[in-house]
Amino acid sequence: MLHTIIHLKDRYPFLGADGRDPIVECYLPEPMAEMGWEDRKRPCLVICPGGGYGMVSQREGEPIAFHFLPKGYNVFVLTYSVAPHRFPVQLQEVAAVMETIYDCAEQWHCDTERIALMGFSAGGHLAAHYSNCWNIPQVRQVFPESKPVQASVLCYPVITVDGMNAHLGSFYNLLGVDTLEAIPAEQFSCERLVTAQTPPAFLWHTAEDPVVPVLNSLRYAAALSEQGIPFALHIYTKGTHGLATVDDQTNPPLPEEVAYAERWLQEAGKWLSDLFKK
Repeated sequence: MLHTIIHLKDRYPFLGADGRDPIVECYLPEPMAEMGWEDRKRPCLVICPGGGYGMVSQREGEPIAFHFLPKGYNVFVLTYSVAPHRFPVQLQEVAAVMETIYDCAEQWHCDTERIALMGFSAGGHLAAHYSNCWNIPQVRQVFPESKPVQASVLCYPVITVDGMNAHLGSFYNLLGVDTLEAIPAEQFSCERLVTAQTPPAFLWHTAEDPVVPVLNSLRYAAALSEQGIPFALHIYTKGTHGLATVDDQTNPPLPEEVAYAERWLQEAGKWLSDLFKK
């Protein structure tokens, strides 16, 4: 396996403005000539951990990468900029990862027609936001040929700006505001951004999530349904927020009644495999 860390400002100096230093950690399986796979192109998974746009969670980065790496994915974990850095830098940084994948596709054996964007909590908002807004002017002004993704995997995501169900701290950190009224819902409430061009999505949540209400996932799924976009939705009865791999590695000690939600990893893997099947 090739493991490399890229400071995106080294490739795109403008991403280092205002003291920013977004990093993408790349996990790339070695081509196995013994198996006849030396020229085989692999699907890619870009991971955006959560953290309320105030930090970037470690539990939702490398542990997730290590699950999908042996499944044949090139995996990229993005440590994106957080408060006091504001929109649109986070979308621009995801776009920079996409540019990097495309630029290095031959060297890294990347299949650029099979790229999924996975996000957790506020990272789920970033993933859903980019999935729908990859070509908005704020992105295109720095990446004129910004690239779409072919799927999103949204894990207990922040989606809506609805005051009853919104995780307002994420939006306050993203936008530098401190009132609900200051958040333009039509731009940042992801269920309002879904169109016929939105990529398919896999969503999972717990019904009793006390931090990001499950209605965030339900609203995004409903919006996908209205547009006829393929999706899978898994709601688990038990479990708090931030479950990540749903094991003792990322949530010690893990209550027994929550452990069954670990199946999201297998379900997401199967869903992606079916979607990306050639």
